[in-house]
Amino acid sequence: MSEKQRISDILWKKWGPYVSNREWGLVREDYSENGDAWNYTSHNTAEAKTYRWGEEGICGICDDLQQLVFSVGFWNKKDEMVKERFFGLTNGQGNHGEDVKEYFYYLDSTPTHSYMKMLYKYPQNAFPYADLVKTNAERGKTEPEYELIDTGIFDTNEYFDIFIEYAKEGPNDILIRLTIINKAEKESSLVILPTVWFRNTWNWGYDEYQPEMSAHEADHIRLSHKDLEIKNIYAKQSIKTLFCDNETNNKRLYQSPNTSEYCKDGINNFILTGNAQSVNSQNVGTKASFFIDEDFKGKESKTFEFRMTDKELKEPFNDFDPIFNLRQKEADEFYAEVQKGIQSEDEKMVQRQAFAGMLWNKMFYHYNVEKWLKGDPAEISPPKSRDKIRNYDWKHLNNAHIISMPDKWEYPWYATWDLAFHTISFSLIDPDFAKHQLKLFLFEWYMHPNGQLPAYEWNFSDVNPPVHAWAVFRVFKIDEYIRGKPDLEFLESAFQKLLMNFTWWVNKKDSNGNNIFEGGFLGLDNIGVFDRNSALPNGEQLEQADGTSWMAMFALNMMRIALELALYNKVYEEMAMKFFEHFLSIAHSLDNMGDENFSLWDEEDEFFYDAIASSDNTHMYLRLRTIVGLIPMFAVEVIDDEMIENLPNFKKRMKWVLENKPELASLVSRWEVKGQDSKHLLSLLRGHRLKRLLSRMLNTEEFLSDYGVRALSKEYEQNPYTLQLNETDYCVKYTPAESDSGLFGGNSNWRGPIWFPINFLIIESLQRFFFYYSPDFMVEYPTGSGNYSNLDQIADSLSKRLSKIFLKDENGKRPVNGQYERFQTDPDFKDYILFYEYFHGDNGRGVGASHQTGWTGLIAKILQPRFTKKEIAESETEMPEEAK
Repeated sequence: MSEKQRISDILWKKWGPYVSNREWGLVREDYSENGDAWNYTSHNTAEAKTYRWGEEGICGICDDLQQLVFSVGFWNKKDEMVKERFFGLTNGQGNHGEDVKEYFYYLDSTPTHSYMKMLYKYPQNAFPYADLVKTNAERGKTEPEYELIDTGIFDTNEYFDIFIEYAKEGPNDILIRLTIINKAEKESSLVILPTVWFRNTWNWGYDEYQPEMSAHEADHIRLSHKDLEIKNIYAKQSIKTLFCDNETNNKRLYQSPNTSEYCKDGINNFILTGNAQSVNSQNVGTKASFFIDEDFKGKESKTFEFRMTDKELKEPFNDFDPIFNLRQKEADEFYAEVQKGIQSEDEKMVQRQAFAGMLWNKMFYHYNVEKWLKGDPAEISPPKSRDKIRNYDWKHLNNAHIISMPDKWEYPWYATWDLAFHTISFSLIDPDFAKHQLKLFLFEWYMHPNGQLPAYEWNFSDVNPPVHAWAVFRVFKIDEYIRGKPDLEFLESAFQKLLMNFTWWVNKKDSNGNNIFEGGFLGLDNIGVFDRNSALPNGEQLEQADGTSWMAMFALNMMRIALELALYNKVYEEMAMKFFEHFLSIAHSLDNMGDENFSLWDEEDEFFYDAIASSDNTHMYLRLRTIVGLIPMFAVEVIDDEMIENLPNFKKRMKWVLENKPELASLVSRWEVKGQDSKHLLSLLRGHRLKRLLSRMLNTEEFLSDYGVRALSKEYEQNPYTLQLNETDYCVKYTPAESDSGLFGGNSNWRGPIWFPINFLIIESLQRFFFYYSPDFMVEYPTGSGNYSNLDQIADSLSKRLSKIFLKDENGKRPVNGQYERFQTDPDFKDYILFYEYFHGDNGRGVGASHQTGWTGLIAKILQPRFTKKEIAESETEMPEEAK
């Protein structure tokens, strides 16, 4: 069976890399009185504390309900603790917020996780925990972060390269290979601890059933769990097996009695101190490790093999290599087909690692808010104060699924609008998973009864851009192209729930009922001059150009979905008409606010700005040029004549609206004017406004970087924007990378870097405009150069600028790797790619979360060759008639 055939078999996805890189410091593990999640659990207490809602580990795998976890620990005999989890700084410790301080790379994975590979670089000398904390604490927001490589710990190559690979023989038969290379010239020792444990569910008070594991021999652990098929784990090499229980060490952490004699940190204590009393001499428990103590000569490489299986095997490693080789071959064949048309080997490597990062960042996410607020029957009740700290109005939320995470260390919790972008790249390799992720958040145990989608666990009620409908339709069309037929059930079911979400936005975020939307923070650099979630002191109202534009885009997305469904069920013509008219109303309001008919388009600057509406209904522009002013480009849809002719009721009612309510259509691109090939355009921008926006966006002195579109005009580097409001002075300066302000807390007040999701939407919007306007619509590119390009050429050029971040330049260097020469030239570093949260606006180096392959994983889609008209035509001829 090939990987492509396996993808639809859900059993092959039961086991995967669904383990968090960090469970400490999370909201759902926080039972404090004050909601200080970062300090209630910490890295230093993690080895002794049993978690309630999830597990963590290095390169861990688990089943889809996280009942059993496998992970690997290491000890270089110099560290103060066993390396069981990746180290990083809390939000308060980092001078630019939370930050992982380790080097690990996701190198490969198939969609079913039939084959996976990653690399961890573990220092041989004492890990500089204290130095990293101290030095970052001494640095301010205007200084860069102090990274692990800055400590000098890699300078003499005294580290291990640890490659971790998994290959499945079957859904419940998993082969594990560790390849460990001493990169130093001199000999070094390493303790290796392949570890399995049962998640502690028996202490909650709902079910007292407790599974057990026991030693059969030094190289064989038996597993007994009523709901799991895997019963054995074998080691090809082991000195002995060590056992303890997955129970909190209350004595160590809270100076109270332990419930188990052998606590969660028992194996660690034995390794570090030789204390034989901390492990169970009867070789039973709920947590166990194979204990391997190895000496490595200089440059020596050793391989260690393990097998978790539902079978009883006398010779578990006889077929080990053939199985591994087959799964690797199948992975290569799978990606060879996916990457057909990509010519550059470097592009193929970057894309494959991007896919790997997305697949490795899947995680079992468990959070029942009502139980979290009340506490479990067998545990001490949480303090009453937690009822009003956060998420108390999300008691319906009950999540227990495999979900794509932004970054399993920095963001090991879902972010709904991030996930919408994740699904675009996922749809290229696993459309079923992409569709399931989008549907998940529309289910009643995610979506609020009022229609709001949960934002993220720190505050489910926060508001992010409504991009879910856009992602639903994009994934639907990609899936249709790949599969050869439309999944109308997916599209229709998603549309029904998205109606509720649209209604929530209309009812909750249009405070004046004027179709001008105030979403608040809305993510990225949209934070603006001041915290947009805070009320202004004298009752002023912030009118948001981006909030309103996102809703115009939402209305068009819903209209387009309804039109697609109407081709199969005429009832949806009415819904298409509803959203057509709603879009026109939003577009009209954008230019006609209040008695003065105030417009968020500034005719003087020819740019969209936020505005402050005073109590007397007068308005004042906040003339700060940010991506806020570019977002109106995203509200664009092109429909061809053939579709309109196939929907006569929609055509008739649309014509009536345009004839009888001309004020609604007067300021948008006119629907009745056909573009090339008889296409119709709906947009917030006519040709003139589009060109004026692009003149700013494509200006290298403002938004255009060699690596994409910046989030803030570079103009403000030398000439900061200043504003005095209510006797308070505000200042915004262009900073191309890390934040230099704590206005919104942590690292949430960025001022100018490059963001992949926004750039991706810009590229898509330009392609849509081109689809309507034809190659004759030309724009100066770059602004001031005297050279002109059509919109498709500009979109293609922006894609290449984004790709340049990761690809080797003429000197063999990758901008993403930044200033570190070692990362640029060392063969053991230079071709391992990190996919950061965002990128330096001037030089393209990676900034922020280093494994946020989620939305930065859009590079996989950007590198994918676009479907040509010929390919689309050929695919349509192969479709069954009903799919056409």
